[in-house]
Order: sequence, then C-alpha cells, then structure tokens
Amino acid sequence: MPKPPLRPSRRQALQTAVATLVALGLLLWWLLPLGEAPPSGTITFRTGTRAGVYQKYGGLLRNAIREDMPDLRVKLDTSAGSQENVKLVANGKADFAIAAADAVETYLQNGDPGADQLRGVARLYDDYVQLVVPADSDIRTVKDLKGKRVSIGAPDSGVRLIADRVLRAVGLDPGKDIQPRTEGIDTGPKLLGHGLDAFFWSGGLPTDGLKQLAEHSDFRFIPIEPSLVTKLHAEGESTRYYRATNMPASAYPSIQNGRTVPTMAVSNLLITRKDMDPELTEWLTRTVIKSRDGIGHDVHSAQLVDVRTAIYTDPIPLHDGARDYYRSVKP
Repeated sequence: MPKPPLRPSRRQALQTAVATLVALGLLLWWLLPLGEAPPSGTITFRTGTRAGVYQKYGGLLRNAIREDMPDLRVKLDTSAGSQENVKLVANGKADFAIAAADAVETYLQNGDPGADQLRGVARLYDDYVQLVVPADSDIRTVKDLKGKRVSIGAPDSGVRLIADRVLRAVGLDPGKDIQPRTEGIDTGPKLLGHGLDAFFWSGGLPTDGLKQLAEHSDFRFIPIEPSLVTKLHAEGESTRYYRATNMPASAYPSIQNGRTVPTMAVSNLLITRKDMDPELTEWLTRTVIKSRDGIGHDVHSAQLVDVRTAIYTDPIPLHDGARDYYRSVKP
C-alpha cells in the first residue's frame, strides 16, 4: 500500500511563512520611500539641446522625482551639452546634470575651477557618435568631409569635443579644412542638404531629432572605423572613454535597412557636487534606478540604466549619498 504524501511540519510551515514575509518586506522596502519625509526645496538640473536624449530623459526623470518627492521643485534647463554641463555643476550654477565621461575627464585634466568638487550619482547609458549625410552625398568617409559644410556642434557641447577629435584623427583641421557650423540636433537635421553637407551628433539611440528626420528624408551614416578609435586612444586620458562599437540596425530601421554601422560610444554620467545634500542625493539616486523601466518606455537608451553598472562613475568618485543608496541595495 503506497505511503501517504508527507505533510510539512508546523515548524517548516512557519519557516516558509517567515521567509515569505521577509521577501515581501524587502520588496516593499525597495519600492517605498527611503525616509519618513521626502526632501523638499529646489534643485537645478541641466540637460542638453532640444530634440536630444538628455533633454527628453531629464523631463521624464523630473516627472519621476515629482512622484517620489512632491515637495522638491526641479528647475530643468537646456544647455549646449556635456562640456557646459560639467562647468555649470563645478561652478555651483547647476546642482545636477548629465555629461559624457570624456567631457568630465577633460575638465579634470584642465584643472578648471571646481573640478575637485565633482561627484558622480550614476552611470546612465551610452552616447553613440552619429555622422549624418544626405543619402545622395558623395561623402563616404570622415576624410571626405574636407571642404564641406559640417556641423560640429556648439562650442561647449560634447559633440564639439568628439567631432574635433575625430576630424583631427584623420588629419583634418576643424577650423581650416572644413566649413564648420554650430547647429545642434534641434536645427541640424532640417538643414541637411540645404546648407549643411554633414553633421555630427553624439547621443543615445535612437535620438528623436533623427527619428523625425527619417520620417520624411533619406540620409546615411558615415562609419567611424575601429582603427580610428584606436588612434584616438593614443591621444590622452579622456579618449580612453571611447569604445569601438556598432550602431545596431534597429536604431533607425528605415535608414539602416538591416545594416549595422561602425562607430564609437561613450558613457554618460549623472553628476553633482561634493557639497550636495547626502539625503537628497540618496533619494534622487533611488529615483533614477526605480524609474528606469518607466522612462525606458519613451527613451529606449534609458533601459540600460542598471544598479549593477550605475556605480561606475569614473573618472569622478561617487557622491556619499549615492554610495549610501547603492550599499543599501547591494545583494
């Protein structure tokens, strides 16, 4: 006669119940606010140009901050981009900003005012260099930009920093060998083929300005070959943040037609100052991580924000408040 199935003992059932309650408690702790009272006041947050990913990400993050910290006012401002953002945070004219790692390192190398006060909150996502030309252009390589009307971004943008370096790496002087323009992603796409022969952009994938252009115009991407990235690495400390990669075919499907594009990428950081309130910074760090999926629905690149990689804010150390948060959720 078969034995009846063993029933769990009362002790085992109790242990299972306790384990379930602990797991539920940890989940609720992750989702609920950190302290008894959310921080209040006003902070200034710098993003980037209109139609760029910085600006869109910043707006969505502000909405998430409003849900978690309803009494904290976030003053969101556009900017020229990474280089300006680093300067504004270092000088105390902005509290938080997004900036590419190469721009942060360049500021540190120059020993500019407030460089030693810069701190990291989170590593966010990667910017991809996107060199765009009309579909019928005779430009096939970076060297072919010689003599052309090329937008290399605003003087204080991260695009300008990268474009200058890419051009010099192929032997072109940005001030002499091309006709430099300063249009950004908000205006450059409209002028492509109508005053511009090419423009550089560095941003998350996909960028709204280029998605909109793809809806009514045909264009191509000029490859940034791995050999060029290797050459850039030999130039100095800040260029070590560039990595050779491929723009996935899914970035702009109607333009790429199933083909990837060789290019380079650089990580973005959310930065602040050493003297920023630790509790506020801890709360904000939590919101950045918690809001990833919600923001990622509208900003695809934000899906790459991850608690395991967010701590790597090289070349600047983590802010104490951000470190406290990451330690609190460490597995």
